[in-house]
Amino acid sequence: METYATKSDFAYALVRTKILTSEYGPGTVLNQATLARDLGISTTPLREALRRLKSEGFVELDAHRDARVTDLSAEEARDLLEMRRALDPLATSLAAERRSKSDIATMRTAFAQLRPLPDHPDVADLVAHREFHRAIYAASHNDLLIATLDGLWDKADRYRIVGLRQKRDQPERDETAAEHRAMLDAVIAGDSELAAKVMREHIRSSLGSKALSTLAGSGRDD
Repeated sequence: METYATKSDFAYALVRTKILTSEYGPGTVLNQATLARDLGISTTPLREALRRLKSEGFVELDAHRDARVTDLSAEEARDLLEMRRALDPLATSLAAERRSKSDIATMRTAFAQLRPLPDHPDVADLVAHREFHRAIYAASHNDLLIATLDGLWDKADRYRIVGLRQKRDQPERDETAAEHRAMLDAVIAGDSELAAKVMREHIRSSLGSKALSTLAGSGRDD
């Protein structure tokens, strides 16, 4: 069982996880008194956790200090996708140029944990997907780039859930798995151009891209 340094850290991690997995969906109102009671903590550490989540754009706090899970929008989905189109290929290209033996071992370990995301992924599914991409980012040895992509990933997970609502057949799942394999092979081989190309293709067909299509098609731009 994971341990936390403070009750605020515990509340932050739990609420954040429920938001990322859509257990607390967009627009959900979180009553502080009820939530604190459910978590078995007082409202003071909960408020600290909610302020932290507000700073990351996951919730809004109203005048009565209740929290509301922020809405998803086509505009933010587009912004995230544009950032990933620019930064992910760069990170992957740098990883191919700079990866160490330790980086390669980490990437291989993360790849071994990957499974196709189910339609209703749990935290472990999302973490495994993230850890593989983060292993590639880390191999770029560009700390600012790594930190930026980490921050984008937090927001993008909510949109991946939306992307999963679009029906995916087995060939599409197989293609995603093949892209992950090709990405890993190109980085290990030190082929920066191919690594960046594979990543660009991966983003083009990504869940984030599907989410943008879904939200733009529904006219949802809160």
